[in-house]
Amino acid sequence: MISLSPVQSLLACCLVLAIGRVLTTRIGVLARYSIPDPIVGGLLFAIGAYALSTWGGHAISLETSIKPTLLLLFFGCIGLTANLKLLAKGGPRLIAFLLALIPFLVLQNAVGLGMAWLLDMHPLMGLLGGTITLVGGHGTGAAYATRFADVNNIQDVMALAMTAATMGLVLGGVVGGPVAEWLMRRHKLAGSLDRRSTAGHEAPDLTGAQPPSTAASFITSMTAAFVCLVAGGYLATLVEGAPVSLPNFLWCLATGVLIRNGGERLGLKLDDRATEIIGTITLSLFLAMTMMTLDLGSVARLAGPLALILAVQTLFCALYSAWVVFRLLRSDYEAAIMSAAFCGFSLGATATAIANMQALTRRHGPAPQAFIVVPVTGAFLVDILNVIVLTSLISLPFVGGM
Repeated sequence: MISLSPVQSLLACCLVLAIGRVLTTRIGVLARYSIPDPIVGGLLFAIGAYALSTWGGHAISLETSIKPTLLLLFFGCIGLTANLKLLAKGGPRLIAFLLALIPFLVLQNAVGLGMAWLLDMHPLMGLLGGTITLVGGHGTGAAYATRFADVNNIQDVMALAMTAATMGLVLGGVVGGPVAEWLMRRHKLAGSLDRRSTAGHEAPDLTGAQPPSTAASFITSMTAAFVCLVAGGYLATLVEGAPVSLPNFLWCLATGVLIRNGGERLGLKLDDRATEIIGTITLSLFLAMTMMTLDLGSVARLAGPLALILAVQTLFCALYSAWVVFRLLRSDYEAAIMSAAFCGFSLGATATAIANMQALTRRHGPAPQAFIVVPVTGAFLVDILNVIVLTSLISLPFVGGM
């Protein structure tokens, strides 16, 4: 066993991100479909670690206790750059996004149940290959897996749930970019960077048009992000026994929104560029660690029917994003970016959705409404809607009663 210290683990993450960045810029297919750097680099590391463990007899163990902190800091930064004036303008998109999401939750579970029936599996396994792990992620998957093991006596259900949730992160990061790029080519859509390029100008340096961020602005933004982390954690403990359980990162995001929009009245002005850089770094490190710790051996052993269910779910998600989500969101550039995000959190997690959007906007140009609507939906509303849908389905005799 090769155990890496916290510093060595962070160094490995940084190397993985650097390698991923080089590959996504130099390999045409990766650049063309805007595959996120952490997905590419992290998967390569996971493959290398699996080979070393299988044929070299040396397993690699990373120190990943910092992962939850990185994710909370990222959502705090999202809140700190959330301008509610833009949210007011994006209100119709938020409603349209929800109108697309609600039937999708039902249909994704219907696909899972149908595949379970075709493969002669317990119906609850179909839900595990549905919104329990794909929309709900590892946390929701672990909670329901424990229940299915205790109440329904389903064997190896926890391992299956964790494998499905992890593979969902990968699939969500791989599919989102190609869906958006296809939509943009098909409908001849362009972001601000594309328009500048086609007009005969080089893509502008977005940081050069304004005074550069200083060390002081970075320290201020970092301080605000840690305030979100501490205050969000405190608020989460206050409502821990509430009837409806809300994820911790929602409170960090909400604290950031309050600081960003209320702080200006008190004379506090944050540098959005510095905050975005901090958020991008923390998200990249989080996703890289997640991909690097992917146990490909377990995935291979537990594949089979589960892999088939996930393959069908991926195809369904891509088609739904392209033909339903995109059309409901006005069929413009922002709609294409949000369609990629929809693939991210409907197969993986909100963090994957944001990574998809960052990869696309880095290449094509900003999509400000998308970065407001998607985090609010993915971090908060989707969890509540998912619980309602799952509770209703599990109560059906032919699903939970078998």
